[in-house]
Amino acid sequence: MIIGRIIKLVSNHYTVLLSDGTRVEALAMGKVRLDKAPIAGDFVKVEELGEHWVIQSIEPRLNELSRPAIANIDQALIMMSTVRPRFASGLVDRLIFLVSLAQIKPVLFVTKMDLIEDDDPVHELIADYRQAGYQVFEFGKDRPVTDLETLFKDKVSVLTGNSGVGKSTLLNRIDSALKIRTQETSEALGRGKHTTTHTELHELYGGWIADTPGFSSLDFSGVDPLELSQSIPDFQIEEPCRFRDCIHQNEPGCAIKEAVKQGKVSTIRYENYLEVLEVIEKERA
Repeated sequence: MIIGRIIKLVSNHYTVLLSDGTRVEALAMGKVRLDKAPIAGDFVKVEELGEHWVIQSIEPRLNELSRPAIANIDQALIMMSTVRPRFASGLVDRLIFLVSLAQIKPVLFVTKMDLIEDDDPVHELIADYRQAGYQVFEFGKDRPVTDLETLFKDKVSVLTGNSGVGKSTLLNRIDSALKIRTQETSEALGRGKHTTTHTELHELYGGWIADTPGFSSLDFSGVDPLELSQSIPDFQIEEPCRFRDCIHQNEPGCAIKEAVKQGKVSTIRYENYLEVLEVIEKERA
């Protein structure tokens, strides 16, 4: 059998890239689907039976997301526009929390920078993310798309964010050969209509990027508060809390709460974290 990576999934039909660069169309054997269904990004063992290629097994996953369903990801490019829809730090932070829980590096893409003034509050939000150590890339029609080769090379990236922020448009600007279908933002709703109906990995700057339907929900049900608190990048400070089970909420002597007071941890991120904790607690009640 040969090991390959699933680079496209439409219904139950899989496009698998073999180690020699060959692409084959394959079907998953029933025993594979009963265990866990293959998803884009999976490394799988395939073999040719008669006139068909079949997936016999799935290799262990380094990580995975369920919505969108994709595995073995290096980084999540979280895209948010400045307007239509308006930049929402609460949504961005929830996406950061979810991908960080999956041990995926978050990177921020901010689009439509050409549509805001120099004194727009979005600039302060961007500065807050950069001060916290996040990579932030700014895009607009008046700005060339440059310096992204290092970002993508040898990595599998997933591009996600709210609909209407320009995910497919940006991918086409980065590489016009992708020819990903786009659709204008709905005037009535102020948000975009999903144009991506399947998950596919595209070659880009020596790496792979997934064009996905985006997150259909931000589900924190089943998330352990302690696991969440330990995965958020902002909370990785030099002198952590003395108690390993601290969730940085009401505990006395919490180092994170003190770091927030001192301006060493983003107040915005911390408040958004507390809101997510409340959501988790309500679901558990």
